[in-house]
Amino acid sequence: MPTDSQATWSAIILAAGEGTRMKSSRPKVLHEIAGRALVSWVVQTALDAGAARCLVVVGHGADDVERELVTRFGKRVEMVLQPERRGTGDAVRCAIEADSKLRGRLVVLYGDCPLIPVQLLHDLVDNSDRAGANLGLVTATLADPSGYGRIVRNGAGDVQRVVEDRDCSDAERTVEEVNPGLYAVQAAFLREAIARLTPDNAQGQLYLTDVVELAAQEGKVVDLKGDMADLTGVNDQRDLAMAASTRRRRMAEELARSGVGVTDLDTLYIDAGCEVEPGAVLGANVHLRGQCVVRAGAHIDVGCVLTDVIVDQDANVLPYTVATDSTIGEGAQVGPFSHLRPQTHLGPRSKVGNFSETKKTTVGKGSKVNHLSYVGDGIIGEGVNIGAGTIFCNYDGEQKHTTVLEDGVFIGSDTQLVAPVTIKKGAYVASGTTVTRDVPEDALAVSRPKQVNKEGYAARLRARLRSKKNP
Repeated sequence: MPTDSQATWSAIILAAGEGTRMKSSRPKVLHEIAGRALVSWVVQTALDAGAARCLVVVGHGADDVERELVTRFGKRVEMVLQPERRGTGDAVRCAIEADSKLRGRLVVLYGDCPLIPVQLLHDLVDNSDRAGANLGLVTATLADPSGYGRIVRNGAGDVQRVVEDRDCSDAERTVEEVNPGLYAVQAAFLREAIARLTPDNAQGQLYLTDVVELAAQEGKVVDLKGDMADLTGVNDQRDLAMAASTRRRRMAEELARSGVGVTDLDTLYIDAGCEVEPGAVLGANVHLRGQCVVRAGAHIDVGCVLTDVIVDQDANVLPYTVATDSTIGEGAQVGPFSHLRPQTHLGPRSKVGNFSETKKTTVGKGSKVNHLSYVGDGIIGEGVNIGAGTIFCNYDGEQKHTTVLEDGVFIGSDTQLVAPVTIKKGAYVASGTTVTRDVPEDALAVSRPKQVNKEGYAARLRARLRSKKNP
């Protein structure tokens, strides 16, 4: 929980850049890891750390960024437009000028840094407030600091200023302590300092880093050590993949610590919106996307890809099952190699076998859709058995129609049910039947041609075919 001192701090999140190195038409901060845009990860971290307000500075793709954040966070975020990209100092200036009522401490974050720990923000605000410092910042050490601003300290070890890489002297370029760009600044001081910035640098921009030197001139700058693995920004597609890998691993570890069985920490792909209860088991190369819920005792085996699926208690999802917008009931079994398309609802202890496909179908308690079957637009009651190779013929070329199988129905293998059609309670459909009319309760439906055996015909046929092959 945030401390009393943290109750009044606000976050300014810089998200106006174009991100040309991503080589994508999408704004950089909207690229996703674990089902969430980069900038959304940053906003969520700030809110979790106790930010009273989140001001997001937008520019390139402003409408798209706003749509993403408002959809996810509603009124908890406020947008500020930076009309021209004139540097980080100008971006912060836009934020503080947008609201003259900003008070307390302002924490400056970047919309392309999705791995910042919540605790680091707590510590940065606390340390800065306890010291009464105008400015606190996070530093990190890199063996190869190229591209980062360097931290310059005085003889007493206090931070004096930050020098951007392009502006470094030869001596400053050897410094390994760098500035990741994470600050906690008193609002009143920041207003005054921003007004004093000038574009006197290699890029002709207003550097926010110049505020550090101004703060050091007026008093002590507080610094906090951070890990660059948490602070690195995403600049290109490789960075995005690396950040996604790190986030994915951390999420897998959190699940394992909570009591979820994780077969392979390195190959679990889970979106941030998914919920997995302790006691569930997730196999290697499992993908959980969107808003999945996996209840205790459920087992999702290797290679399954689930999107917006609820997997109930003790359900068993066998290898390489794909499911979307569906529910898998308590104790149900699916797969292997099954495909549950949207609006599939499997009742308790039901079963969908290997190489079967369902769509917009409810399968009742204890019912079975066995292998190599397709059931679409179906209502299947309890205790129904559907044999291998059964097809619900639900589409007439213009409209979809419903097939209804009432409780206790038995469907033999290689059956075609031409919808709309209803098989009444307890009825049997013989293997190989094409059903085009409703079947009464407890009736047997058969539509096979009469079998004829022609003695000796096979031998004569083989001889004739061979003579044609070898004249």
